[in-house]
Amino acid sequence: MELYPLKVFLTVATEKSFSRAGEKLLRTQPAISLAIQRLEAELQEKLIDRSGKELLLTDAGRIVLDYARRFLNLQDDLENVLAELRDNSAGRLIIGANESTTLYLLKHIEKYRRLYPKVKVQVRRSYSSKIPTQLIDGDLELGVISYDPEDEHLIASTIYTDHLAFVVSPQHRFAARPEVSITELGMETFIAHNVMSPYRAVVIKAFQHHKIPLNMDVEMPTVETIRKMVQKNEGVAFLPKMCVEEEIQQERLFEVRVPELYMERKIRLVYPAKRALSHAAKAFLELIQSTES
Repeated sequence: MELYPLKVFLTVATEKSFSRAGEKLLRTQPAISLAIQRLEAELQEKLIDRSGKELLLTDAGRIVLDYARRFLNLQDDLENVLAELRDNSAGRLIIGANESTTLYLLKHIEKYRRLYPKVKVQVRRSYSSKIPTQLIDGDLELGVISYDPEDEHLIASTIYTDHLAFVVSPQHRFAARPEVSITELGMETFIAHNVMSPYRAVVIKAFQHHKIPLNMDVEMPTVETIRKMVQKNEGVAFLPKMCVEEEIQQERLFEVRVPELYMERKIRLVYPAKRALSHAAKAFLELIQSTES
């Protein structure tokens, strides 16, 4: 059923006149009558009693009038909501990220919230390795990862460049040194992240290449627990610099350069190459692109 005949019927019932309804809708009286006849034929019910001088609704007409008001109000609501989405005064933004890459989003989300306070922002914690598939499958609109997905179905844009930092506690024997060689790390206990990542694989490969034992006797589920263990001098760790920047500034942790393991960490915003983004996601992408330029 089309909404226009319901609008005509509602106008006729409200104005109690075919001619006044025609004037209001900028249609001729015959066109108004024809629209009502077609609606009655479609519903197989008489809606208007035409036997008397005054225009009266039948029982079916009163029921249809009630639903016509509801339908047309819903149409107005739909148009208003879509207009709000286009203006980014409504809607929802869903981004997938893991624990550490979420940190790189914070300044962008703060700025986005100031510009579009009515858009709901949801950052879903996801395994970095699964985010490309979730984007392609439509489970996410945007994702943040620390590697190049190398997939023609995705577009990846670098939003931040960081590096892996080798960190120790203030009590550690390396704390006062600006630099150590990988050959000096064979006796250290590493507090490792128990989530596989490209950077963990690179660290393991570097130790194997230099024939240095890598003692990962302790594994933790989060960056926060690794950071606390290192602060207590229970071991050492390689962590994203942004995740320990505050602790380094406050000298609760010390960064020591390891020349053989200096690795840049490029944080990329990833999104589908061909699927259309929502208005909220487009606005976030434009904000990041303007920040980069």
